[in-house]
Amino acid sequence: MYLPAGCQIAVSPDTKYFAVDWLGVEVTRATLGIIGMGSIGYKVAQRARAFNMRILYHNRNRRRKEEEEAVGAHYCAKMEDLLQQSDFVMLVVNLTPETHKLIGKKELGLMKPTATLINISRGAVIDQDALVEALQNKVIRAAALDVTYPEPLPRDHPLLNLNNVIVTPHIGTATVQAIRMMAEEAIANMLAVLNGQPIPSEVFPK
Repeated sequence: MYLPAGCQIAVSPDTKYFAVDWLGVEVTRATLGIIGMGSIGYKVAQRARAFNMRILYHNRNRRRKEEEEAVGAHYCAKMEDLLQQSDFVMLVVNLTPETHKLIGKKELGLMKPTATLINISRGAVIDQDALVEALQNKVIRAAALDVTYPEPLPRDHPLLNLNNVIVTPHIGTATVQAIRMMAEEAIANMLAVLNGQPIPSEVFPK
């Protein structure tokens, strides 16, 4: 929350001094709870370890012991345990019937009042009405959302008027390099199909 507001303070023509009591929240040694430890969730854990964060994760399938040890991650069989312990909760799951509104009023109520919810998966993984209520009533401290439903939100949506929310326009992969890699991967898959070869990125329904 502090980056956009801080930028405004720094450039505002009304700014005469910087307040010394304008403080943020430290991530070093804080607890990060990752819900969804697939390839992206694991990369998040690798980066979080560089900040000496305590890493918890919840996933359908537990990672191998060597993988857990490589990033210092601890498995939570129950998502509730992760929610209760985490300072930052990050959602990195696919949107499926099982994960639709995975985080609702009950789950938000289990989180620390000082916690921040981060969603980089899909908007519908969170019950947005419940999130608005939780943020307004300080059930949780803040939220950072790269995804919403719909996208973009209606201009009068209450999430856009809260000062404890950051919303970004689904830019998690919005770099020149990432878009190029995705295009190359799509082309490789199409060529494989046309040439009767195994599809490199084939997805099998479960």
